[in-house]
Amino acid sequence: MTLPKDETSQIEVSTEYGTLRRVILCPPRYMAIEEAINEVQKQYEDENIDRERAMDQYRAFRDTLCAHGAEVIELEPSEEFPEQVFTRDIGFAVGDELFISRMASEIRQGEEEALENLLREKGIRYRKLDGGRIEGGDVIVDRDIVYVGVSDRTSRDAIRMLSEELPEHEIIPVEFDGKYLHLDCVFNILSPETALIFPEALNPETVEKLGGKYNLIDVNADEQFTMGTNVLSIGAGKLFSLPVNPEVNRAMREHGYEVIEIDFTEIIKSGGSFRCCSMPVERS
Repeated sequence: MTLPKDETSQIEVSTEYGTLRRVILCPPRYMAIEEAINEVQKQYEDENIDRERAMDQYRAFRDTLCAHGAEVIELEPSEEFPEQVFTRDIGFAVGDELFISRMASEIRQGEEEALENLLREKGIRYRKLDGGRIEGGDVIVDRDIVYVGVSDRTSRDAIRMLSEELPEHEIIPVEFDGKYLHLDCVFNILSPETALIFPEALNPETVEKLGGKYNLIDVNADEQFTMGTNVLSIGAGKLFSLPVNPEVNRAMREHGYEVIEIDFTEIIKSGGSFRCCSMPVERS
């Protein structure tokens, strides 16, 4: 921990669905598929990223977040890091603690230092785990429970360390098919009662356990590929989703959610959407 706890560095993220107050984003100015490290990128490797279009889509997302009352902290992008737009992976907050991730993929290593510099500049406290690999896309928080995906990006060693650092939380490892990259690409919590799930990526026992806690909205394979599970909740039943996912959007509206549709189709070519592109620092 580099800074003492005080009111000037407020951190509070106890759910995935509380009102979003402060969030870290990074413009996709240098976004590119330089090395295909997930199944979605493999489909778009030859086509690659139209950066100008990606920047337009990012600005629409950022400005809409601001219009809904969120304070956006922008991480200055670097040409060294073509996937830096996915700030969720670089760090994550649980309760009043913010952790800097330990990135598994070589192409993303170094993003941690850039985030650390920003946090120091803004006076935001942070912590680091001593070993293992862990990325924020695998960490999903619901009050005193933290679900952590066991993946090629997040190791069991790191999950054990996180459990030691957060003794007041129940840390639940969740195994899933690693080809889907992160847990938030196949599971996402919308409220205390409701969650999105792509059941094909998890074993039946896990789906049954999650179904005992949440009313699960299934995402089909086509809309999972276009990041239908990777929505971003901002509080009061409002969330961001892509217009190319009409089935999941319809289902969420039927459950009473206000779906804010923004085109993000250029950015999702790298395998992440609204949740991946946002790192909440404060929710209420």
